[in-house]
Amino acid sequence: MKVIICGAGQVGWQIARHLSSEKNDVTVVDNNPELVARATDTLDVQGIAGHASHPDVLDRANARDADMIIAATYSDEVNMVTCQVAHSVFSIPRKIARLRSQSYLDAIYADLYRRDHLPIDVVISPEREVAEAVLKRIQAPSAFDIESFMGGKVQLLGIQLGDECPVLNTPLRQLTDLFSTLSAIVVGVRRDKGLFAPEPGDQLFAGDQIYVFTRSEDVNRTLEVFGKSTKRQERVVILGGGNVGLAVARELETRTDRIRAKVIELNRDVAERAADTLERTVVLHGDGMNRELMKEAGVPRADAILAVTDDDKVNLLSSVRAKAEGCAMSIALVNDPSLVGLMEPLNIDAYINPRTQTVSSILRHIRHGKVREVYSLGDAEAEVIEAQVLSTSPIAGKAIRDVDFPEGVLVGALMKGETVVKPAGKVRIDEGDVVTLFCMAADVPEVERLLQVSIDFF
Repeated sequence: MKVIICGAGQVGWQIARHLSSEKNDVTVVDNNPELVARATDTLDVQGIAGHASHPDVLDRANARDADMIIAATYSDEVNMVTCQVAHSVFSIPRKIARLRSQSYLDAIYADLYRRDHLPIDVVISPEREVAEAVLKRIQAPSAFDIESFMGGKVQLLGIQLGDECPVLNTPLRQLTDLFSTLSAIVVGVRRDKGLFAPEPGDQLFAGDQIYVFTRSEDVNRTLEVFGKSTKRQERVVILGGGNVGLAVARELETRTDRIRAKVIELNRDVAERAADTLERTVVLHGDGMNRELMKEAGVPRADAILAVTDDDKVNLLSSVRAKAEGCAMSIALVNDPSLVGLMEPLNIDAYINPRTQTVSSILRHIRHGKVREVYSLGDAEAEVIEAQVLSTSPIAGKAIRDVDFPEGVLVGALMKGETVVKPAGKVRIDEGDVVTLFCMAADVPEVERLLQVSIDFF
């Protein structure tokens, strides 16, 4: 597959890293020569320095032979024009654009822009992706990560194990015997800063971070098994009234299980816009790091603080202060992946990386075969891939234990028709089934082969 990636920033570089590692023909375009050099020096990609929307630049990037273009520059306008040029001049079949402006998104989602006028096949909104991730964290507050699969019937939970976990030092194979009616499957363990797919004889220890698949109706019980509280969130303080904070507050207002929220925003204009948009949410103007303002917003009594400003340091420090003031839980938006290691020492319960959310969303539209969902874990260390099994797939008609999966691959969930089945070794995978696989990054190409990649990717 020949792919042009416009924008060599964090998102563009990460997508290029994924696709080039899977032997795709990737060309990176950016008007910053230093970013292009970084991509070509560290990845197996070609690089072109220039404006992505200029036809001559795309021509140098071999746009006439490209199968897909991903416009992920920092400018919405450049991304939209790039897709238009890719369509009108070079007839590139698949066009993906990252757009941030709420005005553009409102128009596009209202179907005011049609394909004939603005030929973008897939629109990716980082702010919407992040807002959805924040809302999912609230659903399972004691999990540091959560993602839905199989139409919401299955959840992937990231859980930090403490000394209170009742199943420490227990081989994983025994969990099935101890909790025979529980659907929980541990598919990933992070220990000593390394992530791996565990074997049945492996044990869990305090300090481990684990990834667990479970049916949605079993989420609370799964959390309890691993020593976590299932207390419902009722009072939330949102630090930051920009696109992310506003999207979260608006969604909370529409929910039937009413969660009372307050928003703190430093910028007066942004605060006024949020106040005009929201109907039942109190918006406070001021510095979210100010202790008196925190008390006025009810942070000491809040079930959670969601720090979603555009400044990582503000998000981290305000989360620390909120916990010190008595807030039960803190969730921080962190753009810089090098800061993730500070989460545990700073006692921050969960973090959200916009890059990871955007990369996962883009990958979902790139993968081969009948791929339905893709979720990237950590710093692109592993992926969770949900796909429908084709009749030509090597795994069709085989029991799970008879499939020659790589060591870094585990089956997290299996759905037959509309029924989620616990993926025991004797269960057979049939054509049409939906399977969700945890796989280490190096094993993604083999997983795609097992899921059958010979069909057209779009």
